[in-house]
Amino acid sequence: MADLPFHDRADFEDADRGFIAKLSPAVITTVDGRVVWDNDSYEFLQQEDCPQTAHPSLWRQGALCARQGLYEVTEGIYQVRGLDLGNLTLAEGERGVVVIDPLISTECAAAALKLYRTHRGDRPVTGVVYTHAHADHFGGVRGVTGGGVPILAPAGFMEHAITQSVYAGPAMKRRAVYMYGPALPRSPEGQIGAGLGMTASTGTMSLIPPTAEIARTGQEETIDGVRMIFQLTPVAEMNVLFPDHRALCLAENATHNQHNLLPLRGDAVRDVRAWARYLTETIALYAHRADVAFASHHWPTWGRERIERFLTQQRDLYAYLHDQTLRLLNKGLTGPEIAEAVRLPPELEQAWHARGYSGSLNHNVKAVYQRYLGWFDGNPAHLWEHPPRESAIRYVECLGGGAAVVAFARRYIDENDLRFAAQLLGHAVFADEGNKEARDLLAEVYTRLGHGAENATWRNFYLMGALELTDGIVPATMEATSPDFFAALTVEQIFDSISIRVDGPRAWHERLAIDWHLIDLGERYRTTLSNGAFVQQPAPSDGAGADLTLRLTKAQLVGLLAAGKGVEGVDREGDTTVLQRLVAVLDRPAPDFAIVTA
Repeated sequence: MADLPFHDRADFEDADRGFIAKLSPAVITTVDGRVVWDNDSYEFLQQEDCPQTAHPSLWRQGALCARQGLYEVTEGIYQVRGLDLGNLTLAEGERGVVVIDPLISTECAAAALKLYRTHRGDRPVTGVVYTHAHADHFGGVRGVTGGGVPILAPAGFMEHAITQSVYAGPAMKRRAVYMYGPALPRSPEGQIGAGLGMTASTGTMSLIPPTAEIARTGQEETIDGVRMIFQLTPVAEMNVLFPDHRALCLAENATHNQHNLLPLRGDAVRDVRAWARYLTETIALYAHRADVAFASHHWPTWGRERIERFLTQQRDLYAYLHDQTLRLLNKGLTGPEIAEAVRLPPELEQAWHARGYSGSLNHNVKAVYQRYLGWFDGNPAHLWEHPPRESAIRYVECLGGGAAVVAFARRYIDENDLRFAAQLLGHAVFADEGNKEARDLLAEVYTRLGHGAENATWRNFYLMGALELTDGIVPATMEATSPDFFAALTVEQIFDSISIRVDGPRAWHERLAIDWHLIDLGERYRTTLSNGAFVQQPAPSDGAGADLTLRLTKAQLVGLLAAGKGVEGVDREGDTTVLQRLVAVLDRPAPDFAIVTA
């Protein structure tokens, strides 16, 4: 810890540069008064000395991310920071302003735009750019525009934007409660950030589909006189060069921390090899054309030499993670073993922006391993293990019962081996949820692990685990899925959203076929249910073999399947009880499932 360059204040100078004004108070609410963002609750982070309940490096990152207000990046480009997990960027045009990445919640985006207009004039929003398909970069769009303006996004944006909601959305939302810690107190003992920003806002999410897609690197577009040149990067993301401003927007491809290759809330593993190579392309194409580089999180970097050094170190960070994991993987080490063995080069260890506040060296290495070799480490003993609770019951029995496990855990706590104490106590709690001594002691261990974590999302996971062990499950606070998302679903995705809700065993003996004629789209589909599998395919033109045929609009289809409305007003032919039989085998997600108990 003493080796980290705490004397280096360059990040603080950059984070404060161009400051114009704060939002005061920095509390944002819904129309009915529910608080969706409270940046004032992080004022305690501005105290100079780091308390013993926080890692000094993470405390520093929290103090930087907690700065909020309107900032000038360069002439004609402004950012509002600290009013959501990310930044809202504004590029002034001939008539109005182009908004880049309008935050998570409409309430936060509207407050950010109002702050900008207070100090720069009541300029209309003349365009929007989504740099990529994560909700913290588009969810607040209806807070800045109702549509009717150009909206640019990378090719594949819509598919990626709604995939998470359609498929693993409920599980991700539940785990996001742990990752961002919205239920934790904002205090030196509680939540002090999320690495990329402070936390995720909990307001109204929205989505307006792009009016045009960016299909290739080098593509140039102009909105309201603002020229932009785009670089496509992996997973429907893009960097944006503003050549007339000599400003480079790096989206989320290079930020002031080591990013996630696999966030703790869950997602597909990102291709870090491609990530590094695209950063090499960024350096070659645009670094010499920029005097300032900024991103959708954190603060800008000024000066060509500093930009090139920053991008080179970020590129080297991700390339090194990839290559060293593969080197050791091919020597037979498993993911956890590689995570313990890999250490960053000294230059990168000293670079604040390479520190693991959101991603971490440990879980990023495991993600690379998972991308190449999957969940199985090759050891037959791990091929067919019991599920966690069944394993826990047997471990506790072998160790002499719950009281004995707690005693062993106390010994490891005294030896400061909190990691193994957590494993032991996790078994004790899974074997017997009513073991209060084990629960309370595990909560204490999680708290100590959280307070010692440099990674913000690790800290939040540990502290949320402690909270739920003592107080019970904390429900997710995000809004329900926006109607915009339902409207944006393709017909195929609508049917997919049904297929993943079929309770297979309940549907084993059902056989049914429904033809769907989408009269507004001119499309025909057949869905069948057999052997517990709900399958979609093009419908035969003669309708032979269908138990029920429905002629309806896409909006009616959404109402029928996604919103649970009836068939009134829908032209139908055949046995309407087929729909009732289908609905009867559909399951509902469990939004508040247990995590730290069985």
